Amino acid sequence: MALFDAYKNKSTLTAAIKQTAKARASEGVTADQLFASAYEGFAEVVEGDLVRGEALYNWGFSLLHQAKSKTEDDSVKLYLSAITKFSFCLLVSPNHLGAAIDGGVAYMDLARILEVNADDELYDLAGEFFENSERIQRGSAAYNLACIYALRGQSEACAEALALSKECGSLPSIDDMSTDSDLAKVKNATWFIEFIETVKAGPEPVIVDDNEVIYDVEGNVLNKKKKKQRLETETEVDGVIYDVEGNVLEKAQPEKAVDSSEEKIEKEAVDSSASNPEAETIAEVKTKVVDE
Repeated sequence: MALFDAYKNKSTLTAAIKQTAKARASEGVTADQLFASAYEGFAEVVEGDLVRGEALYNWGFSLLHQAKSKTEDDSVKLYLSAITKFSFCLLVSPNHLGAAIDGGVAYMDLARILEVNADDELYDLAGEFFENSERIQRGSAAYNLACIYALRGQSEACAEALALSKECGSLPSIDDMSTDSDLAKVKNATWFIEFIETVKAGPEPVIVDDNEVIYDVEGNVLNKKKKKQRLETETEVDGVIYDVEGNVLEKAQPEKAVDSSEEKIEKEAVDSSASNPEAETIAEVKTKVVDE
């Protein structure tokens, strides 16, 4: 199989190289079509090589972090090299989330170093990487997109992206958001202040329905002893639930008495005797056993 794949990839690569040569000798739409066909061939050859893709990602990741420690001139070259590695990684492994996110981060860092305007192409390229991340995993780069929207004064889009990030659990800490210069234009907006308050409040308590019975795969009851989670404003005393003002919210339901085995047998015997006068009572059965 490996030999066959190698032969197939060699044939595909040769065809793509020939199409590139024809494209260089052509013009206009014909040239573009030949180039596009060649690119598909190149992509087919390298796609699916997971080890190579992981190597490219980690290479780019190293370059990205080295760039952060360098001067402007040196860092620009490192950022561009990192972006190249991330791009090749995505060519080999189209669903590599790390490469998709970090490629956008590299473009964002590059844009800050070069001090370009928010409408610069570098932010567009960063956005393309982040949107690809969202394609791979919903919410993974929502916060990054929110930063771009904030820089461009797109408040509504920024609010939606932040809400998605919160929903998907990818939102940074409140301290990180407060010091993020990318959000400077929206930090004083009413909607952003309210959003931060909802983040501080945390998730609403989950109320478990006492009447809902949960079973495992074998049919055993899992939540038999579970009780409803009470709000902080509720108090339970002797099975009665009160609010902060002392009003009764709920009374505990009395548990049904469970008959012991002997009581259950006697009860069934009595019921049977009532419906069948000729049937022996449980007492008569016991007496007969003793006499024998």
